[in-house]
Amino acid sequence: MDSLSLFCTGALIAGGIYWFVCVLGPAEQKGKRATDLSGGSISAEKVQDNYKQYWSFFRRPKEIETAEKVPDFVDTFYNLVTDIYEWGWGQSFHFSPSIPGKSHGEATRLHEEMAVDLIQARPGDRVLDVGCGVGGPMRAIAAHSRANVVGITINDYQVNRARLHNKKAGLDSLCEVVCGNFLSMPFPDNSFDGAYSIEATCHAPKLEEVYAEIFRVLKPGSLYVSYEWVTTEKYRADDPEHVEVIQGIERGDALPGLRSHDDIAEAARKVGFVVVKERDLAKPPSQPWWSRLKMGRIAYWRNHIVVTVLAALGIAPKGTVDVHEMLFKTADYLTRGGDSGIFSPMHMILCRKPHDSDDCAET
Repeated sequence: MDSLSLFCTGALIAGGIYWFVCVLGPAEQKGKRATDLSGGSISAEKVQDNYKQYWSFFRRPKEIETAEKVPDFVDTFYNLVTDIYEWGWGQSFHFSPSIPGKSHGEATRLHEEMAVDLIQARPGDRVLDVGCGVGGPMRAIAAHSRANVVGITINDYQVNRARLHNKKAGLDSLCEVVCGNFLSMPFPDNSFDGAYSIEATCHAPKLEEVYAEIFRVLKPGSLYVSYEWVTTEKYRADDPEHVEVIQGIERGDALPGLRSHDDIAEAARKVGFVVVKERDLAKPPSQPWWSRLKMGRIAYWRNHIVVTVLAALGIAPKGTVDVHEMLFKTADYLTRGGDSGIFSPMHMILCRKPHDSDDCAET
């Protein structure tokens, strides 16, 4: 083989590897690259140990239900998964119904914009994003409403990622990110004109505790909307397959325990909210939200090979392989939950904090 042929062959192989790792894998151009995968705030040599620690929580289920244990549990989870989520999914860590003729990104944005439309946010309003992640919804909502959005996340690594994305998007003047626990938020009473949470409060050990905090920081008369993860009326606790699916979702998504759909409004009323509207956004005529999870086996193994190779080369932490495998298994449980109709990640509840003079009558 002459030198020109050797050069062309080498260039072709190098180009193929680059395409396979850096182009084919990412969910979007502005997300993470496979070569940048990390363990968040966890040092590379401790990622595998932290993964084992995370998994050990499920051998002690009573500890998961203990409020003081949950924040560290959730923080560890998001250190482990944030980069993989950004690489393989994008900057909005949630689901949305499929919309014919729309891309996944467009469907996600419309789902986020609906949340801020429901709370009737206006330009200049101060709106709270409860559990903001790396800020995908925050940026869509700020751009759509021109409201000032303050996001809170327990994970310091996500705070830094969100601030970086906000600046790149030119939205840092409208978007603020705070590191904190949404069960004890560092905000004064009656300081927000509206609030929303998108698939985030499922991490709270008791829903009424996070709802009480949101109620506290909202101004009287303001609206709050949440998209909740729930078991539906089709779920049967005496069906072993149903139980396996729900427990698989809980293990793979750092949940202290999924709630029933009929617990949500009760928790809201308990802390003083007036329930304005409640509806499962996953039900027909909505198109399946889980269709995006049905990635082909080729796509999964492509991503898994990339992660394995990068870990072997020392570019990605060794524990990244275990985390990626866990998330793939979780995707299967989520798909089964959606297919069977026993699980919904978008049970919508819209609430109002009443004025003192209100009679609290619900509409």
